[in-house]
Amino acid sequence: MKAVRVHEHGGPEVMRLDEIELPSPGPGQVRVEIAAAGVNFIDVQFRTGGYATPALPFTLGMEGAGTVTAIGEGVTEVKLGARVAYAMVPGSYAASAIVPASRLVGLPDGIDFESAAAAMLQGMTAHYLTHSTYALKPGDSVLVHAAAGGVGLLLTQIARKQGARVFGTVGNREKAAIARAAGAEAVIIYTEEDFEAEVKRLTDGEGVNVVYDSVGRDTFDRSLDCLKPRGYLVLLGFTSGPVAPFDPALLGAKGSLFLTRPGLPKYIATREELLGRAGDLFRWIESGELKLDIDRVLPLAEAADAHRALESRATTGKLLLAP
Repeated sequence: MKAVRVHEHGGPEVMRLDEIELPSPGPGQVRVEIAAAGVNFIDVQFRTGGYATPALPFTLGMEGAGTVTAIGEGVTEVKLGARVAYAMVPGSYAASAIVPASRLVGLPDGIDFESAAAAMLQGMTAHYLTHSTYALKPGDSVLVHAAAGGVGLLLTQIARKQGARVFGTVGNREKAAIARAAGAEAVIIYTEEDFEAEVKRLTDGEGVNVVYDSVGRDTFDRSLDCLKPRGYLVLLGFTSGPVAPFDPALLGAKGSLFLTRPGLPKYIATREELLGRAGDLFRWIESGELKLDIDRVLPLAEAADAHRALESRATTGKLLLAP
């Protein structure tokens, strides 16, 4: 079968479309024929060696949707032919992947493979950020960085569902229109405006309850200054690079602030939690309460182009690969 693998860490050029043996599932595992694979910034981190990675070479991709084509011993969660999706299991940039059965979610009839692959990783991230990391309530105010990106658009919509006021930052006017359409009350074009000053103006100097920051180094200090006392800075990514070391005493000096760096695996650690978050997302998508924005779908052979587009911030919404 075909699989996009990394033989050495580096730029998009290190990604190779290899022919490898079709894998067989072991106990507790199934083989999923991948119909759509999500492209996420975590894949870039694995490709470059920014995160601890499996032994080289390894197959990229942490999110997929497709059909169960083989079942290992002891599997009770799914049956042959089931339509399923998953996240945070490596190896989805391939024609098929081996996945623990306990990590699979069955798809309702109204959810197609592309929607499932677009919703699982980023959608469950937006779910736990708004429901668990900081449980938003009516009247709360939030700042969402990269509000026209895959996570940003879902975060904006779900935060609005929770009754929060949403302010977003984007890089240009086209992305501003997309963020507004998703429900952002105000959109700040950070290339033209000081987002900290705008947040203070929009909140009459008070600041927001939560900043969802996926950018990291370039926004971190000013994100802290956008918070009201006892506010939360939720650091969910580092697209501009890692944050420099800082003195935690600053959190007290700036208003008894909270800083957290959450990750999806700890918020879907049990099967009950996994099914609950995914079930909410699929229900909202089917009812039209949550809208997905799929930027483009590319073949496996163009996976490197997908990474280049993601890293250049030339995308809005979700990138998918179609094996």
